[in-house]
Amino acid sequence: MRRRILNQTRRLKTIPINKINETDCALPVAFREGTLFKYLRMKKLLLAVFAGCSLLASAQHSHPTHRHAPLNVILGEVEDTVGIMQAFIENSPADYKVPDAPRFAIVGKNEKFYLGFGGYVKGTMSFDWGSPINNYNEFIVSQIPMPGSSSYPFKPGNKGQFGISAQQSDIYLNMVALPKEKNKVGFYLNFIFLGNGYLPQVRQAYVSWRGIEMGYGFSLFTDLAADPSTIDYEGPNSFTVVINAKFDYRHNFGKHFGIGIGAELPMASYTNGKGTDPRVTGGVLRTIGTATVDQRIPDIPMYVQWNFGNNNRIRLSGLLRNMQYRGMMDEYGGSLVGGKTKNLVGGGVQLSGNFNIANKLIGYYQATVGKGMTSYFEDVTGMGYDMVPCATDPGKLQTVKAWGGYLGLQYNWSSKVYSNLIYSHLRLYTPNYGDGSFDGSAYNFPQQYKYGQYAVANVFYNISNTFSWALEYIYGRRMDWNHVQAHDNRIQTMLQVTF
Repeated sequence: MRRRILNQTRRLKTIPINKINETDCALPVAFREGTLFKYLRMKKLLLAVFAGCSLLASAQHSHPTHRHAPLNVILGEVEDTVGIMQAFIENSPADYKVPDAPRFAIVGKNEKFYLGFGGYVKGTMSFDWGSPINNYNEFIVSQIPMPGSSSYPFKPGNKGQFGISAQQSDIYLNMVALPKEKNKVGFYLNFIFLGNGYLPQVRQAYVSWRGIEMGYGFSLFTDLAADPSTIDYEGPNSFTVVINAKFDYRHNFGKHFGIGIGAELPMASYTNGKGTDPRVTGGVLRTIGTATVDQRIPDIPMYVQWNFGNNNRIRLSGLLRNMQYRGMMDEYGGSLVGGKTKNLVGGGVQLSGNFNIANKLIGYYQATVGKGMTSYFEDVTGMGYDMVPCATDPGKLQTVKAWGGYLGLQYNWSSKVYSNLIYSHLRLYTPNYGDGSFDGSAYNFPQQYKYGQYAVANVFYNISNTFSWALEYIYGRRMDWNHVQAHDNRIQTMLQVTF
């Protein structure tokens, strides 16, 4: 009998978290499973069941699409795998691209630490037609080749493109030390193979302690749980996703209310001006302009969040930036010299979250507006739009207003199959500054990005806990200020093995 009881409790430890739903909290599993009825009074069984229900109620860090497979402890003694899963989930980002709980774990003596590791191999195959983007993994609307463009020129005859890639494959480590103490410490390391020749790149590397998160990872301004699922690694063009060096703090007040604030590495990207000084003195014309300087003030993201039920939440975020540049410089010997360092304030506000209707229809939404913050929109990050020359004075810069938003609807056909419909729009209000320069190249106003559109329809099939398939169609369109436009279509499929 003792052997049978031990065997029964061992089976319980590998119950996948997603198999325990909210209705189970009202009625213990033992009442509904006849083979477990005789063990109802066992203390470990009850603790495991109610711990699983508690985990579902408080898993604020998890993406709605995350499904938890059984945890396999390959080294160490374990009494409660549900508690270990919860510790891993709390230490991981809410990124649908990476499982939030590993499949394999090592548990230290007396459970002084948990070390989990896992990843996935993801193969994609795609075909583009229209004005194909030269990137098999990331459908970046701003990189659609444009007729007459100097940055992404369209080459006659290039109207179709076939691609196969496995560069989105991923591996990660998730470690929690002193998991049952107030001073528990988390460590998370994540690699992806998007480098040239499949070279691994660090995607995230951070340490967490008492709500503090320090290292390299997603910005606090990025709401990962509001990101709808796509095969496309890029996702909606208006999504404010930034991977950055950071020092963030988060705190939850109970199960429903949470706040966060951070100091993150500034990443101002701007276009410098060069032209004739409009303030002519003594009939002498002089050439003036601006130059890039190192940034000295961190970006400050913050948010407040309210959770009100299963996959129902709303987050209000803010961003404050102070950016520096060298302005009012005179030309001397072909170079700009002199001048003084100037400051411009930028920032924005954002509303994002999820809604859930009867566990069948889940919504993902985000709406963002601001000035001097285009680096946070993933479609135009690093393209020199945070600040541009003033239209009437090339010796000064001004911030660029921008807004963007998306809505994604996920319909769950069954526990294994779901589909997404997504539309995203990003609009910039760049002033007509004439000529400028960015990264040493000419950067003229007429060829600059005005708005971009991104639409997706897909279906995902989780064949098992380790194997999944998906099919996706993407449409993207870019419009420039000179009224030149181009579009790209992509159909792609995916096979993924998670381990």
